[in-house]
Amino acid sequence: MEDRLVELLKRFELHARVFQAGPLCNTTEFYEGDNLGYIHVVKRGAMRVESPQHPTLLIDEPSVFFYMNPTRHRLLPMDDSVATVCASLEFGAGLGNPLTRALPEIMMIRLRDMPSLDQALQLLFLEAAETHCGRQAVLDRLMEVVFIQVLRDAMDQQRLQVGLLAGLADERLAKAINAIHTAPAEPWTLEQLAQQSGMSRARFATHFHDVVGMTPGNYLTQWRLAVAQSLLRQGKPVQWVSDMVGYGSASALSRAFRSQVGMSPTQWLDHFS
Repeated sequence: MEDRLVELLKRFELHARVFQAGPLCNTTEFYEGDNLGYIHVVKRGAMRVESPQHPTLLIDEPSVFFYMNPTRHRLLPMDDSVATVCASLEFGAGLGNPLTRALPEIMMIRLRDMPSLDQALQLLFLEAAETHCGRQAVLDRLMEVVFIQVLRDAMDQQRLQVGLLAGLADERLAKAINAIHTAPAEPWTLEQLAQQSGMSRARFATHFHDVVGMTPGNYLTQWRLAVAQSLLRQGKPVQWVSDMVGYGSASALSRAFRSQVGMSPTQWLDHFS
């Protein structure tokens, strides 16, 4: 199967910033106002995870959990043996990245259920325990690798039943989704996308909605606008962006923005800059 994450990683740059590596002795709180996601790797010990967005979690074995969208939460170590590596994540959360919108509030996986992560975590923990030159840069890059491997595992093990990762885990739907990701400017029709998946038009429309949680047309619109937002943040002119995402004119892109985002591209850029 072709790479199902390549376009997401190309369109939305992934940046991790490790800020905690070692014993976690005190309660640590995170806020949604910083517009960041967070990933936490628990090496050992037991802790509670509290948030207004979900019931309190007890983590008492090595695990990885993350919030892809800005979410208030706090970590409460239950003894002095807790050791973690924690990082902030930027992955287009404010840019309409369909992955960040499709993931649950919190995603948690026990490390014993994901042996494919062993080698990356060994390197991460080893680097966290040392004080070599370039330590911060190495920790950041390793945490990005860990995050990508978690996404890969979520698809391979079909850990999510609805949403973008569930769609990418479906061999037939992945072909249509990848086609949209690769060529957002194409005037895709329902029939063309169904042909990409090797399905009838009616069966494709129903299956796509059941698995991804929206119609193919809505997903195409969301992807186009997400790519447009990313390009606008890079300083690209509105007319050029409209051509790149299949709207053909600045006015057409503006109408789509107002319909889906509630403001024009220029207003959106001023608001999020």
